[in-house]
Amino acid sequence: MIIGGGAAGFFCAINAAEQNPSLQIILLEKHLKVLQKVKVSGGGRCNVTNACTMNSELLQKYPRGKTFLKKAFQQFSTKDTVTWFKERGIELKTEPDGRMFPASNTSQTIIDCLLNKANELNVQVKLNAEVVDVYKVKNEFTVALKNGDQLLADYVFIAAGGYQKLEQYNWQGKFKHSIVPPIPSLFTFNTPGSALNELMGVSVHYAIVKIASTKLEEEGPVMITHWGLSGPAILKLSAWGARELYDKQYKFTVIVNWLGKPESDIRARWNEMRNKLGAYTMGTKNPFDIPKRLWEFLLQVCEIDVETKWSELAAKLQNKLIHELTTYAIDVEGKTTFKEEFVSCGGISLTEVDAHTMQSKLVEGLYFGGEILDVDGITGGFNFQNAWTSGYIAAKDIAEKN
Repeated sequence: MIIGGGAAGFFCAINAAEQNPSLQIILLEKHLKVLQKVKVSGGGRCNVTNACTMNSELLQKYPRGKTFLKKAFQQFSTKDTVTWFKERGIELKTEPDGRMFPASNTSQTIIDCLLNKANELNVQVKLNAEVVDVYKVKNEFTVALKNGDQLLADYVFIAAGGYQKLEQYNWQGKFKHSIVPPIPSLFTFNTPGSALNELMGVSVHYAIVKIASTKLEEEGPVMITHWGLSGPAILKLSAWGARELYDKQYKFTVIVNWLGKPESDIRARWNEMRNKLGAYTMGTKNPFDIPKRLWEFLLQVCEIDVETKWSELAAKLQNKLIHELTTYAIDVEGKTTFKEEFVSCGGISLTEVDAHTMQSKLVEGLYFGGEILDVDGITGGFNFQNAWTSGYIAAKDIAEKN
């Protein structure tokens, strides 16, 4: 019995059925549609995995769960994911940042692959089947549904996704598993009232972003939105700082280095730029690799007239501009879920799950996979990789027991 019609659930069902055709597999999904996160991932293209092939490097992409995943990735890694889909006719392509998508550029390719394989292997998929209770008597599980049905199973794989509230785990309470309280991960920053929001749509391809009064710091692209800040650097920062930012109630100051270089480096180069551009006005010559709108905005913040010549810029204004280019402070008040891709930090405690099998250490025959575990990765295909890996490992163990 598989609870959850997402990536981990389908991957477990398919691999268990392939490895042991005698298994009767039922997959339960509480909604009327399956694989919804697969559908919306990557802007509808599905960021299947990442081209990060060295497990030592791959593990650094997970704020929580490294030790657990180290054992898991030895059994099924990113390379195995690529091979798995290729053997089933799905080619993946790699983008410059390492993210991997189906060559078709649509998530429907992945959905169709999983649905077709499940159908071929006679996996029974039940929709609108919300589980309200699971318990075990002797060697048999009973799975109770909201509609009153009760299903029996020898094995149960729970891949119900990451919950947003602790009480949502109550239906699993009989197994006495420890739950790490769930909180959001992968979110954007709200900056209400900030003048910067007027630059919505402006992107900087490389910046350094940090949270004031913490050790949290990330680098990468940053996007300015009508509500605040987004982009890979912000999302990575939100993942690594998930608990710390939660404790701050999402009220903090973010400091952006728009140039991605130390302030000292900019100061060392400044006289050279000033001499080279002396005859030009500040508004017409931007020597940095940042968008024109952002440059003009920062000149305005520093009260520098765009008609001021580089050679005439006062030392006080020069210092202020360098400071704003490398240490621009913005007050954050609140967060916004990244598109429709909610990812939680928290879940079933990893100390109670065997990373070699995904089986509970407390209840024989009970397995966990995907985001319901206290594992979460940064953006870039890493959360899906956890889903494929945990689903495959559980399937292998279940198949071998029969």
